Amino acid sequence: MGLATLLVENGYVVGITGRRLEILDELKREHPNSIVTKAFDITETTSSVVKLDALTTELGGLDLLVISSGTGDLNANLDFAIEKRTIDTNVLGFTCVADWAFHYFEQQKAGHLVAISSVAGLRGSRQAPSYNASKAFQINYLEALRQKAAFLNIPIYVTDIRPGFVDTDMAKGEGQFWVASVDKAARQIFDAIKGQKQVVYVTRRWRLIAAILNRIPRIVYNRM
Repeated sequence: MGLATLLVENGYVVGITGRRLEILDELKREHPNSIVTKAFDITETTSSVVKLDALTTELGGLDLLVISSGTGDLNANLDFAIEKRTIDTNVLGFTCVADWAFHYFEQQKAGHLVAISSVAGLRGSRQAPSYNASKAFQINYLEALRQKAAFLNIPIYVTDIRPGFVDTDMAKGEGQFWVASVDKAARQIFDAIKGQKQVVYVTRRWRLIAAILNRIPRIVYNRM
């Protein structure tokens, strides 16, 4: 919720959604005049759209939507329950909200869609197959929406935020490096929003890792 707090501090009226009502209530108490909350699960796509409509009405409009919902677990044994949970959130839920936002902005003739994908989306992973694959889906889907906005000649900005490791519950596994604090990650994401960037790595040094990952030959990567 670091980004939400930063947006409020910079004069935004912020709508926040999520499954955990207690966290939403806490943020609302901290910023009663600047935060509007709506509890729902992104995997419940039918109710998600209804709740987003209601939240937007309560806010009095929408100029920026940030999709930060996501899940993923290490799953070297290919437990299908884990894979399905990841796909339901990172693919189905993500697509539902992204489509809703794009349609809203298309009708409005302007808007900014931001989504938190991941450096993990650049290559597959034997340790977390569905997580990396779902992030690859997000990266490609965001690019498609960016292309669609250009084709329609509508100023809809689409920003793909690709974090490495950030100090949250999502940072799983051993031997992590370049772990960013929530505050530092939030500041860099906020800067990307203000600059209407297309693709941003958080922290910026992860551009180096991305370049290396993209250049590892498949025959070598398959053995890693």
